Amino acid sequence: MTHQPPSFSAAPADDPGNRIAQLREALALVERLAGRQAQASDAGLDEAATISAGHDRAPPIVRRRFDALAAESAVWTASGVEALLAAGENPSRAAAARLAGAIRATLAEMRELVS
Repeated sequence: MTHQPPSFSAAPADDPGNRIAQLREALALVERLAGRQAQASDAGLDEAATISAGHDRAPPIVRRRFDALAAESAVWTASGVEALLAAGENPSRAAAARLAGAIRATLAEMRELVS
């Protein structure tokens, strides 16, 4: 039996808040694989709503950049999670920590784009 990594939709019509929520879920998993306590936050829904609203108000070029970044990050996040899970019981904590850092940086960039 194999574990299937979370699938991320890269369709431009997806809700930006949903994309952020998916990346946050992946980040929580990767943080656990890195041996870190995932940061629990009730602000996730507020953040998703704020980002969705900011995306709706943003100029078209900013929306396209956000959408491209979301699609790109979904692909490499899914690949990274898949690789970590393929390691079985002993995924590399260093690799998981590096992936978590990249996801955090991308989330910050996405927030900045639509703020």
